[in-house]
Amino acid sequence: MVFKSVADEAHMDAPRAIVCMLFATALISLNDALVKSLASSYPVGQVLFMRGVLVLPWIVLLAYFLGGVKLLKVKNVRGQAFRAVFVVGSSFLFVNGLIHLKLADAIAVTFTGPLFITALAPLALGERVGWRRWLAVLVGFAGVLFIVRPDGGVIHWAVLFPLGAALCGSIRDLITRRISQTETSVAVLFFTTCTVITASSLTLPFAWVPLGMDDLMIFAISALFVASGQYLMIEAFRHGEAGLVAPLKYSFMIWAVLFGYLLFGELPDGWTVFGTLIVAAASLYVLQRELRFTKRPVSAGPRPPMRT
Repeated sequence: MVFKSVADEAHMDAPRAIVCMLFATALISLNDALVKSLASSYPVGQVLFMRGVLVLPWIVLLAYFLGGVKLLKVKNVRGQAFRAVFVVGSSFLFVNGLIHLKLADAIAVTFTGPLFITALAPLALGERVGWRRWLAVLVGFAGVLFIVRPDGGVIHWAVLFPLGAALCGSIRDLITRRISQTETSVAVLFFTTCTVITASSLTLPFAWVPLGMDDLMIFAISALFVASGQYLMIEAFRHGEAGLVAPLKYSFMIWAVLFGYLLFGELPDGWTVFGTLIVAAASLYVLQRELRFTKRPVSAGPRPPMRT
């Protein structure tokens, strides 16, 4: 009866999880669009610093309403610090990618994150990855070539930024798996944001552009969007199973195309769409294989050592 009630609760919350994820991707994509516009006028370090400073009060307010400042307590300092390093790397790389690439292209390349996780799993988690998942990884990265389309045989160098961001993000997610048993989501967000603020502040003496009031308002709106989007994404995974919620993350692409067109007049061509579909299909296949084995029923016997 316990398992039945949990399943029923997850089913009852499925619509809420779907709505939360769709709104989360919309808000975060809109934040990315605003950051892209700001990064054309301000140094990357200043953009991240301003956004972090303005996001921090929202995180504290969130902790207050969810249970008090005790939720901000960090128990695994080493794990949190290690994770924050890769968040900083991912943030700097992704914003640099937004400067040089179309919004939809940059976001599409970051869909390789699950593929990086699979490729890193043997080293980081001691998992054995079978040939089917390795093939999916290769196919997914081949899809990136369609997105960036080598011009004269040369791949646009800026694609390394979102690829690097996806790699850092995948390592971040692997670390998150390890520390999630002791750390609250709010504590993770708070520690990470403080680290990004600290790291980006080191660049300010070398590159600072005076803020205009209009841009300051955009920074504040961006901070609100990213804080709300992150919270809604956490809520989505809290109320829905990964197999339901995770595929909805690919709605990022829909919002990226919409905001890219409305704000920058950008539209992806057919090759970008085709490459994105390949990357998404490969990533979803990897997710499906992951869920198949992590949810293996007890009655089916012990979990096999090889996952393909």
